[in-house]
Amino acid sequence: MQPVTPGAAPQHLPFYRHLYFQVVVAIVIGALLGYFEPALAAKFKPLGDAFIKLVKMIIAPVIFLTIVTGIAGMTHLRVVGRVFVKTMVYFLFFSTLALVVGLVIAKIVEPGTGMHINVADLDQAAVKGYVAQSHEMTLIGFLMDVIPKTLVSPLVGDNILQVLFVAVLFGIALAMVGEAGKPILNFLEALTAPVFKLVSILMKAAPLGAFGAIAFTIGKFGIESLVNLAWLVGTFYITSLVFVLVILGAMAHICGFSIFKLIRYLRAELLLVLGTSSSESALPSLMHKMEHAGCSKSVVGLVVPTGYSFNLDGTNIYMTLASLFIAQATDTHLTLGNELALLLVAMLSSKGAAGVTGAGFITLAATLAVVPEIPIAGMALILGVDRFMSECRSLTNFMGNAVATVVVSRWENALDYDKLYAALHGDDD
Repeated sequence: MQPVTPGAAPQHLPFYRHLYFQVVVAIVIGALLGYFEPALAAKFKPLGDAFIKLVKMIIAPVIFLTIVTGIAGMTHLRVVGRVFVKTMVYFLFFSTLALVVGLVIAKIVEPGTGMHINVADLDQAAVKGYVAQSHEMTLIGFLMDVIPKTLVSPLVGDNILQVLFVAVLFGIALAMVGEAGKPILNFLEALTAPVFKLVSILMKAAPLGAFGAIAFTIGKFGIESLVNLAWLVGTFYITSLVFVLVILGAMAHICGFSIFKLIRYLRAELLLVLGTSSSESALPSLMHKMEHAGCSKSVVGLVVPTGYSFNLDGTNIYMTLASLFIAQATDTHLTLGNELALLLVAMLSSKGAAGVTGAGFITLAATLAVVPEIPIAGMALILGVDRFMSECRSLTNFMGNAVATVVVSRWENALDYDKLYAALHGDDD
């Protein structure tokens, strides 16, 4: 991501200095190393892990500053409530639609039919750890976890919703004290500049992170693991692509912008998500770019962080598709009532799943634990390819939140169409 000074002319850099080109090269080199030298490639895992830790280090300050300055700058606090309600309505509709799409595609394509797997033959120990983690994902537990222990503890933790919760409350309080809070607001606005500059510095390490993550994935799990379950993986990728291009694309068209141009605008971030298999790795950059594209700071501050827990379209498609795949592969018959129950449980369990590697698999375990008709041991079937599907989950989640930010901004009449047009039709990174 190249930092952009408001009002400045776009910088025309050589192609090799663009972040998206560097990440592409890193992914290709990492994949080749993973294929030809798997043992060596697996040792580069710390590069990917270190980059994600670097990004997570800056996520809390970015979210806090964006939300607080955005809300405190609002003239009417009721706008905050209105934006939040519209955001949650959007999330509920599209996340539910994603679950339904995954269910319908699984019933049409039937990727698991004909495998005739005996559950007793599966390695149930392989999924015990995920099942244990899923037991902690209760609705009450999730809601209680949103409230931090102290006012400042979210800033030193990694719970996005806690940061969001504290930032919204502090922003509202700062707006309510009026002139007395101006010095604090001015300080926070000034602090935003170096924090986002730090983000741009950290993003220069993105190619190294992408290289390490993709090299480890290919080296550890191998291309062969994809071949064995290629029908399921292919179905998931195609379904997610259709969801983004057709369903989200239709919503984008209604709101006056092109999904293809938005994808192009966010290409560097998408490649980073692909390489690291984590949508969180591009969260700070997404917030910066959506502001640069004309979305209101207050809307960006509310929609993007909330979406990372409540608007996981890719994870939702994966949950219903994978659930029915397991049922089909183990010759488990599901009634319409079972399928509806699966949808309802998945709607609840999907909320609060973080946009990080492995969360989709844990959420799937939580869903199957409440739907006894589908053998939870069947998750061992997809454990080997889950890492490859994680990339697609993260990419779809990322695009879902990008579209949501523009749409909610438009609903709020808080979208600068000139900036949006310039961003989507320009060559800024």
